[in-house]
Amino acid sequence: MNQGITLLPPAASAAARSTDRLYLFLVGFSSLMALAIVAVMVWFCYRYRKGSRADRSNAPTHGRGLEAAWTIAPFLVFMYLFAWAAHDYSRQFQAPGDALRVFVLAKQWMWKAEHSNGRREINELHVPINTPIKLVLASQDVIHSFFVPALRNKRDVVPGRYTVMWFQADRTGEYMLLCAEYCGTNHAEMKGRIIAMEPQDYARWLDGGADHPGLAERGYAIFRRNGCMGCHAAASSVHAPELSGLLGRRVHLADGSVVVADETYVRDSMVEPQKAIVAGYDAIMPSFKDQLDEEEIMAVIEYIRSLDTGRLMGERP
Repeated sequence: MNQGITLLPPAASAAARSTDRLYLFLVGFSSLMALAIVAVMVWFCYRYRKGSRADRSNAPTHGRGLEAAWTIAPFLVFMYLFAWAAHDYSRQFQAPGDALRVFVLAKQWMWKAEHSNGRREINELHVPINTPIKLVLASQDVIHSFFVPALRNKRDVVPGRYTVMWFQADRTGEYMLLCAEYCGTNHAEMKGRIIAMEPQDYARWLDGGADHPGLAERGYAIFRRNGCMGCHAAASSVHAPELSGLLGRRVHLADGSVVVADETYVRDSMVEPQKAIVAGYDAIMPSFKDQLDEEEIMAVIEYIRSLDTGRLMGERP
């Protein structure tokens, strides 16, 4: 991996190239306007210099057409750039439904990634090309920032909540991974690499590390060990809501509000159960804030997600 400093490393995805086009358009348009303004200034300085023969009589006091042009034209250009940027920005938060999920835990001073079959890696992330990758990011200590310059994508990773980002690399290679938020003494050493591989090579790599329980299987063990089965196991339980199909479902709360159950909602339900009480249920859920770490919470979330398929994710068919 090239560790040298480059102002604009080659884009590794279609989204990154779109960002480059927007950036270059902004630079080009700004430069063109600056040159035009300077050219007009120089011409006026020369044309109306002291001692010139320029006719200064009957100088116009209004130029409504010109005033309208320099007001409307920049406005239209601005709105065009706003729409372009808003479109590209919104796409960063709309991961495809079939995206490959990877949980990433940030801690001083490393990146720990875990795939659905349980394979783990530190300061590296192997991904297949031409496949959408959805990262669920969490921090164990302070604020970090997951930044891959070649993907033109960056997300802050904040303690106490999950951040989601997605990308799709379209060519193989190794791309630098950095922490873009000062996170302590060894912040500059918190770096790694994204390794984009051909799908068949990635499949072989993923299977090569499947010698321990998958993420959902480990979550199931944690779920049972902490007594969660007592209330959540029965589909018709009167003590707790049904967990099957929870992720992505609209949940009606006791205060009358409605939320969409995502990873952060499930995490909050475990560590701050009184924050959002589901309508029709008593507030009897205990807090597991000091009993589960972030990796265990991620495993439980993946187990809950696996309930949609009727079997644990990570198991061999």
